Amino acid sequence: MAADAVLEAEGLAKAFTAGGRRVVALDGVSLRVRPGIVTGLIGPDGAGKTTFMRLAAGLLLPDGGRIAALGLDATRESLRVQASLGYMPQRFGLYEDLSVAENLDLYADLQGVPRDARAPRYAELMHMTGLAPFTKRLAGRLSGGMKQKLGLACTLLRAPRLLLLDEPTVGVDPVSRRELWAIVDRLVRAEGMSVLLSTAYLDEAERCAEVVMIHEGRILEQGPPSAVSARMAGRTWAVSRPGVRHRDLHAELDGRPGIVDALVQGEHVRLVAATTGLPPEVAALPGLVARETPPRFEDGFIDLLRGQPHGAPHLVRMDGAGAPPGAADDDIVIRVSGLRRRFGEFRAVDGVDLEVRRGEIFGLLGANGAGKTTTFRMLCGLLPASSGHLEVAGHDLRHAASEARARIGYMSQKFSLYGNLSVAQNLEFFAAAYGLAGAARAGRLAWAIEEFELADFAGQLAADLPLGYKQRLAMACALMHRPGILFLDEPTSGVDPLARREFWKRINALAREGVTVLVTTHFMEEAEYCDRLAIMAAGRILSTGEPSAIKAAARTAANPEPSLEDAFIALVERTVETA
Repeated sequence: MAADAVLEAEGLAKAFTAGGRRVVALDGVSLRVRPGIVTGLIGPDGAGKTTFMRLAAGLLLPDGGRIAALGLDATRESLRVQASLGYMPQRFGLYEDLSVAENLDLYADLQGVPRDARAPRYAELMHMTGLAPFTKRLAGRLSGGMKQKLGLACTLLRAPRLLLLDEPTVGVDPVSRRELWAIVDRLVRAEGMSVLLSTAYLDEAERCAEVVMIHEGRILEQGPPSAVSARMAGRTWAVSRPGVRHRDLHAELDGRPGIVDALVQGEHVRLVAATTGLPPEVAALPGLVARETPPRFEDGFIDLLRGQPHGAPHLVRMDGAGAPPGAADDDIVIRVSGLRRRFGEFRAVDGVDLEVRRGEIFGLLGANGAGKTTTFRMLCGLLPASSGHLEVAGHDLRHAASEARARIGYMSQKFSLYGNLSVAQNLEFFAAAYGLAGAARAGRLAWAIEEFELADFAGQLAADLPLGYKQRLAMACALMHRPGILFLDEPTSGVDPLARREFWKRINALAREGVTVLVTTHFMEEAEYCDRLAIMAAGRILSTGEPSAIKAAARTAANPEPSLEDAFIALVERTVETA
């Protein structure tokens, strides 16, 4: 193993069999991770990131090649490797019926931490993670961000030289994400720790000293993220057209010749051109206002993936229910007033008022534990309200919940389909559950398989699907009965950038057909696609309005052009300070 590496792989290969198909996870991977820095492992769903992490931690045996960590062979000396490094998987095994302190004790026992060393280490970790006031709270009662911080604390009990973090910020809000990164930065800066971190957030890749880009089990590139951004100079543009809604302009521009990527960003559409300069076909569009904008790592990453064999965008043709005959676009289809939900003495939702119009994309944002999912479940008729008025699709949910549920589709935060059924069996089950029969049922099943490109996975168990395909299946099931209203609870959590772009194409196509979409997300850039937003904290709505208005309200002399994430964090922190 090279002296300037804490982790080294040469010709690493690993394949699995799932649903009768042989899946190559890693195909001759060779890389080095330098000491004392954060290295990002970046790639789409199914690229091989988690497989590489598990091999590095000595939890899997390679089919070929070798991998060494901290000078130890991860295959032959797996127990010594596991005793030397820290590994936090995507789903860290917290014991939710134990308190924070009891989880620390359990993992200290498992890791052989001497009892006389525990108290000072616990105090240091609780201070670092901000969990000191919550040591007696059950882990199951923590927010998503707090659970991730507790998982990290349990991983760091022995202060390892090498830390492997497999998508540690998936499913946590921007405030918690920022706190987790502050912890990682401190570990590297103050303790000299080496960190290999995989992430689905490409803005996080720019915080890494080096990035390793992986696709379909092969390394595409390794180096500083700035080198990837610099390669895109002269190819990134911000375009707008006065009087045209940004997501409508996005639909018009996306997929045009010469355009590698199109993304709604603030009040404009961000374009990545295939070559230097704005494509003439785009520049000639009437009324278009364009300006060159500095490139980002994400631009180069998407450009690199688009050049791969399976990187072409999917042509989206949705056929949602649309508006019924005679319906107007400004019809109110969701009306909520004084909505409250209590769990014992705890008020999860405390007086929410909102209205959503037909064909509108309405975003519900908030920190973990803000009450978004509870609000969603009440609006879907899955959870009774403690008090307040809920009207969905013209039906009062307190008296006609089943009639309202027949008009809505729901895609939950966590994959909630039947993992022990195949893809085809899940689709057939939901078609039957929604009362589809005969030709109508056969037509919708064929539509789902074709539109979501599930033919190759039809016989595979849903539990074995890559995350991006689980998302496709869940959305196909939610749309099986052509609902007029679609509820999406953090549907892109953990999904890679290409899958997120495809997802939003589908949502925009549905909205153009008149389907109303209510969505929660922790990706602030995704929230830019929404017509209006509501930001929640502690069960209440802090602000409602168009994304541009919410950002304008956060302007300061120090930050005259705040991002939506800046506005979100400012609102949430202001609420915490005044609580």
